[in-house]
Amino acid sequence: MIDQTSRQSAVRLPVPVGPARALVLAAVFVCAACGLVYELELVALASYLVGDSVTQASVILSVMVFAMGVGSVLAKHIRCVAAVGFAAVEAALALVGGLSVMALYACFAWFGMARPAVIVCAFVIGVLIGAEIPLLMTLIQRIRRQDAGGAVADLFAADYVGALFGGLAFPFLLLPTFGQLTGALVTGAVNAVGGAAMVLWLFRGDLTPRARNQLLVANLGVLAVLGAAALAAGPFEQAARRAVYGGDVRVAEQTDVQEIVLTGGSGAPVQLFFDGRLRVCGADEYRYHEALVHPAMAGRHSRVLILGGGDGLALREVLRYPDVTSVTVVDLDGELVRLARTDTDLVALNRHAYADPRVRTVTADAFDWLRADRPGPYDVILADLPDPGISRSAKLYSEEFYGLAGRALARDGRLAVHAGSPSASPHAYWTIDATVRATGLRTVPYLTGGRDCGPPSGPDRWSGRADAGPTDWGFVLASRAGPELRLSSDAPPLRSLSPAILWSLGEAARVSREDGLPPSTLMRPRVGG
Repeated sequence: MIDQTSRQSAVRLPVPVGPARALVLAAVFVCAACGLVYELELVALASYLVGDSVTQASVILSVMVFAMGVGSVLAKHIRCVAAVGFAAVEAALALVGGLSVMALYACFAWFGMARPAVIVCAFVIGVLIGAEIPLLMTLIQRIRRQDAGGAVADLFAADYVGALFGGLAFPFLLLPTFGQLTGALVTGAVNAVGGAAMVLWLFRGDLTPRARNQLLVANLGVLAVLGAAALAAGPFEQAARRAVYGGDVRVAEQTDVQEIVLTGGSGAPVQLFFDGRLRVCGADEYRYHEALVHPAMAGRHSRVLILGGGDGLALREVLRYPDVTSVTVVDLDGELVRLARTDTDLVALNRHAYADPRVRTVTADAFDWLRADRPGPYDVILADLPDPGISRSAKLYSEEFYGLAGRALARDGRLAVHAGSPSASPHAYWTIDATVRATGLRTVPYLTGGRDCGPPSGPDRWSGRADAGPTDWGFVLASRAGPELRLSSDAPPLRSLSPAILWSLGEAARVSREDGLPPSTLMRPRVGG
């Protein structure tokens, strides 16, 4: 009976059994590649919109794997119509996966609900991906019966190779060529064409004329929707960006490192956003940069190293000391440095800092540069780095990183570290203090407050409210002998600091002190998500 069924199946196929199996395995390859791209799109977008990439990846992958199990169970009920069921699943997956980025960004921009939307998308996509293998297993057995182990081995081999291709295509092809939004739409189109073509041609003998017409119309409709979304991608991004940042966006650039958005200017405060998070506001940035730079300059400060700070604002404060002979700025994002050199309003804010002949710039990861180049000695090192609440910055707040920075310090040099918000994240702040001390340096913590620009009202979106979120910046000043929290005798006039104010900032930081905390290391990160 099995042989007879196989012969009947083979007769109904438009190609011999061998090529037919190869076509099914090719469909498995395409589906697996598209499925992994959808997963990576969700992880990348959730990390960008919500932050804390480790948590987001864990939640999304866990939900998707669970949903794939649900999809596999549900697929048992449609194996009797495997060809139609597979084509329908692929059409739905192409539509949901292709539009997922646009839908998530819309939820983020207009409703501030990125987290629930991410979980819903992950679950729906997972269910559809999970339904693929049982249906494909049925289809490949329709072509030629073989032992279950051999069929599973063939399917999973094609699936894993496709996943490899999708995993490499996402960062090296789709993102640089199309970006996240259009890249997802292109992936959806490939998914729809691959699934529909295999069923409508290879298994057309299993379909009634009505089923063929319905599947054809459905897939053409999916492609039409994805095409319309691709045409609307530009206006959509502009509208969403205005919803998030306001109507005065002047620069919006996706670099190899981050999305940079610059708003304001022409009388309005300049605001600089990295990956949707406010990093610089012209109305209050002087408080942050004066607090970071000037306590560290109380002593010899001929040679200065700035880790991060590509916007040139910490550099501006350093260059106010005429006896500084050289400043090295190490920032991962060369495009940010270029913007700080060329944008009229940002150049005005940093007072043409990069035009100073004492300045040298290096485009590199600060950790890797300290490790490979073994620079120094520097009298002052300023760590003006991404917020410690972002997972990818965890290594820049590790004991190993501060050990490398300490190696680059002169014997009597000083290290100043931006360490987050003591009021919003006291545990992370004091963990950074403990991490610096674990390298053998002695520390003095201090903070400054009085923000005029509110940070994000939550991890999901920027609210623009001045009273939202934490209202302080925390710092750690360190040296081998133990630093004194003071200002240099040759300090320039400052807008936010005086000796008395600086002493009170040190006292204010100690109120929330947590002792006995273990340091953060590369193997056991305790800050940065």
